[in-house]
Amino acid sequence: MLHPVSHIPFILLSIYCAQIATALTHKLPSRDIRTGTGTEQYEPTVPGAGTAPIQLDRAGWTVTADSFQPGCEPQKVLDGTGDTWWETQFSPTMAPLPHNLVIDMKNSHLINGFQMLPRQDGHPSGNIGQHTIEVSLDGGTWTQVGSGTYVNDQARKTTFFQNIPARYVRLTAQSTAEGLGYPYVTVGEIHILVGPKPTLPRENWQVTADSENPLPNQHRAVEATDGASTTYWSTQFDGPSPAFPHTFTIDQGSAMAVSGLTYLGPPTSKGRIGQYNIQTSTDGNTWTPLTAGTWTDDDRPKSTGFAPTTVRYVRLTALTEAGNRGPITAASEISLVDGSSQATDFTVTADSEETSSTDDGRAINALDGDPDSFWKTKSVKGASEYPHFFKIDMQASYAVRGLSYLPRQTPGNQQGNIGQHLIEVSIDGTSWTAVARGTWEDDSRMKISNWRAVMGRFLRLTALTEAGNRGPWAIAAEIQPIIQSTFLAPAPESQGQWGETINLPLVPVAAALVPGTSKVLVWSAWNADKFADGNGNGKTVTATYDPSSGIVTQSTVTNTGHDMFCPGISLSKSGLVIVAGGNNADKTSIYHPDSHTWSSGGQLVLPRGYNSQVTLSNGGVFTIGGSFTGGQGGKNGEYYDPVANTWSLRPGCPVAPILTEDHQGIWRQDNHAWLFARENGSVFQAGPSKNMNWFTTADQGSTTPAGTRGNDGDAMNGNAVMYNAVAGKVLSIGGAMHYDDSYTTSNAHIITLGPPGSMPNITTIGSAHYARAFHNSVVLPDGKVFIVGGVNYARVFSDDTSILYPELFDPATNSFTVVAPMAIPRNYHSVALLLTDGTVFVGGGGLCGVNCTANHYDAQIFRPPYLFNYDQSVATRPKILSTSLEKNNNVKLGSGITVTTDGPASFSMMRFGSATHSVNTDQRRVPLASITGGGNINQVLIPKEPGVAVPGWWMLFAINPQGVPSVATTINIQ
Repeated sequence: MLHPVSHIPFILLSIYCAQIATALTHKLPSRDIRTGTGTEQYEPTVPGAGTAPIQLDRAGWTVTADSFQPGCEPQKVLDGTGDTWWETQFSPTMAPLPHNLVIDMKNSHLINGFQMLPRQDGHPSGNIGQHTIEVSLDGGTWTQVGSGTYVNDQARKTTFFQNIPARYVRLTAQSTAEGLGYPYVTVGEIHILVGPKPTLPRENWQVTADSENPLPNQHRAVEATDGASTTYWSTQFDGPSPAFPHTFTIDQGSAMAVSGLTYLGPPTSKGRIGQYNIQTSTDGNTWTPLTAGTWTDDDRPKSTGFAPTTVRYVRLTALTEAGNRGPITAASEISLVDGSSQATDFTVTADSEETSSTDDGRAINALDGDPDSFWKTKSVKGASEYPHFFKIDMQASYAVRGLSYLPRQTPGNQQGNIGQHLIEVSIDGTSWTAVARGTWEDDSRMKISNWRAVMGRFLRLTALTEAGNRGPWAIAAEIQPIIQSTFLAPAPESQGQWGETINLPLVPVAAALVPGTSKVLVWSAWNADKFADGNGNGKTVTATYDPSSGIVTQSTVTNTGHDMFCPGISLSKSGLVIVAGGNNADKTSIYHPDSHTWSSGGQLVLPRGYNSQVTLSNGGVFTIGGSFTGGQGGKNGEYYDPVANTWSLRPGCPVAPILTEDHQGIWRQDNHAWLFARENGSVFQAGPSKNMNWFTTADQGSTTPAGTRGNDGDAMNGNAVMYNAVAGKVLSIGGAMHYDDSYTTSNAHIITLGPPGSMPNITTIGSAHYARAFHNSVVLPDGKVFIVGGVNYARVFSDDTSILYPELFDPATNSFTVVAPMAIPRNYHSVALLLTDGTVFVGGGGLCGVNCTANHYDAQIFRPPYLFNYDQSVATRPKILSTSLEKNNNVKLGSGITVTTDGPASFSMMRFGSATHSVNTDQRRVPLASITGGGNINQVLIPKEPGVAVPGWWMLFAINPQGVPSVATTINIQ
């Protein structure tokens, strides 16, 4: 069995500890790390004092080999899964030993470790035995850092060596491990390790640049050292732009030991550094070349490492722009890495540990790198009840950005798995900041919790429940911090704020704001992290998140016989969640919020998956498309009658007019239509095809072409949002020509709808800052649209070109503003929903199996800028003190509601939303007319047209003159 400890996500690896103690002052014996041709160590491995390796980000790396079998190319060792592998040629002839694999990291790094994961399909053929590991700065002169013989199993192999600068790493296989004499070898994954070093203090720095952009759009050099990722230095772009090269020079004030440089590009893509070099100086006049390289064109933090050198001055020279977008160079943050040798000894304390002679459950076992040993709270005599805590003292402050938890690895024994939990970070061990909470799935796989990095010396995991309710004890094979090499201060609150991470027991691919409540219902498929291979087995893993308590509860739906992956979703007039199609392509399941139960709905006439679905003005439901499952082609429109609980075809609503020209064919071309309900049961289709259409759904249905979306092309996995239903205003944003393997667009259009069947007015507006696909867009109570996540190049199940900077669209100016960046990619299979308190739930991405690094079992809450004052303080929110709503908060179309507030206010209402695959056909915003009387008593008028105020559950917000929304009162429009 492969231990899940090997499934560490890209960029960062959890810290191993050299000296560990519990409250009982246990000490873990140190182990020597041998380099050169000495003996290597393999899992479990505990580095010596001061070694705390993390995996380097592999974006942009290339790999070559002396031989490969077609389909098993060398690049497979960098794709994030052990289920694919590099294999040397075995057909038609076998290439002879030795074999070598060379990794080009494109930049030099100060590395101290090498990790190799064998193929993970259970087949030992090709496992490497005798081998050497070498490094090089130029690809020509090589230094051996390790050699030995790997054990013939599937466990991850780790080799540590002394810090050495390198750009290239070469693994040479001299024999195979199984001893059968076959000359071919295989490798599943390779990672290169570096030691996390703190960045040097910047308080005494003086920085200069060859160019700065002047007022009024000033971007000075000092903005690259202010600790904020949303301010940045830029060379001049207003007026003549000087040509490359561009320089950024750091004067530290005195000589300091430096071993690396970190670089974060600007919030927008223009100005990212491509080719560069770094020089150092002791006097600021004579410069010594140190290293050079090329950074990839994305918004991830970049770094380069080198042998420690003591200097006062460091100069970064940009030679090219990473995307060839012009002669501009820009940087949000530039830091230097501490080059001093400071040992770091970690200690651990726990509330309880089992120390009997027959049951070694000491806390130190969870930090020894061995998945077969574990920490266990007392379970027999003196067993303590939940909660239990496990606290790590790292002895120095680091930028902590996550925690990994590996449950007990004893086959068939899951006792002690942690379920509900809380994770906190502290500088002093006294004042704690919550960074994550939630519920982990009850299995033996590694759990990863990520958050935006915070500085801390102490990390505490509090276990609140046992995942399977099997007893009062907690067990952990490994609990390890995840750190990053440098710390970036969070964006100012005026750009919004990201809350703590919500850990979920599944990858949330679909979500719905539960009608009439503030809870969020999420689900994945038949499996918590996998949609494939379910064979229509008729179950769905779901969870419910309660924002008021922070509690996540899990349940598996089996009674409807429905795997609800990739369905159409709509929230009904009566407050039910209607889920149709998916992996069980002819099924419909209905969620009942009052009882938290599911029932079966009518069977679809045409089985379908990746269909889109919308609740109509008459209370019916319309769906179209969906050739992902249930056969390909001909997925014409169907109508659901909620009273009769039946689906019926609408032959006058063919799917052909909405097809895109996707290069993968019909199974992609009819996916994820952008549907909007309007008057008299009509539907407007705004995309993703460039051709738009009107549908009517009465009787046989009908179709009326509505032209094209300006000059926009097909926009697969883009989206559209109705931000003003009264005026018929729809924003379309982003997308790609093809569903997968395609460049994206930043195109944005305003579509203004008239009466059903009429030609809409199309306005092309300025592009968004980022081209993206697989993003989500959420309309806010003030009419702005929050655009979050997505990738710059559309590729499913990949975080490679993730866009971590959301944007806000302002309809008052038709402009886009970059807001606070997030820590966790949200790409294919992510979701986002407006909550009743005016915040946004953002989560998920992935669902691609146990070894897939794109899986994100979590969510975060975004607090938009309107919840903060310009001085970064929390804004005072208006309050709805009372309403004249009827029983059950029912209100009729065209009626008025008396709303008393605590001050002057305007009003808007937002329909409860649902989301999957970047589509949310339920959400829309209706600005409300109101008449204000004395004492802040307002008569708020509900539109009479159900094509504007589609029946069902809505959120009523009061908005004060400063633009701050209240917590919503929920209303049920009938």
